Amino acid sequence: MIRYMLVTAILLGIFAIAGTGMVAYTFDKTDERIADNEREALLESLHAIVPPALHDNDLPADAITVTSKELLGSAKPVTVYRARKDGQPVAAIFTPIAPDGYNGAIKLLVAISYQGDIFGVRVISHHETPGLGDAIDTDKSDWVKDFKGHSLGNPGELGWHVKRDGGDFDQFTGATITPRAVVKAVYNSLQYFKLHKDELFVSNTTTSGEEHDAN
Repeated sequence: MIRYMLVTAILLGIFAIAGTGMVAYTFDKTDERIADNEREALLESLHAIVPPALHDNDLPADAITVTSKELLGSAKPVTVYRARKDGQPVAAIFTPIAPDGYNGAIKLLVAISYQGDIFGVRVISHHETPGLGDAIDTDKSDWVKDFKGHSLGNPGELGWHVKRDGGDFDQFTGATITPRAVVKAVYNSLQYFKLHKDELFVSNTTTSGEEHDAN
């Protein structure tokens, strides 16, 4: 009986070790796959507003973090990806937060050329109302694409509002808060870029974790 119990315990131990190993292996491979998928999704979003033909560096690798609650919408550091070609600055892609969306924070990608013009804007996460505020998604409407080509001087400070507030940008039928929040966040990103343009591109190497405080 004792021998039987000992053999059983050994077999159970072997199965437990093997099972744990299989779970760890599966988790490791799944984790790698998730990371690869997230990187591909990020690259797709970045390349939608700064096409690969315009830069020759690895955008996710050439990134820093910056902090400005006033202009970038968060007290926490936000990532800025730097696009370069032949070592020269092409664009900075910010990930600001529009904190005053109708249903909470809206996370954006805002690409600004080295000359200060907007290459493009995309919404990467939000909780806005389906059928109303979710028109900020490119799969719902082209509204967010209208920022392309604008700058601080185009249309100027007074124009950087939705039309209901006397500005140049359309609001949505039945929803003004959402587009108002996005317009403000994009404008503030342009302001940050103007103030810190030289700092953003000062390093030619990966400097993840570096922070510039604008406040």
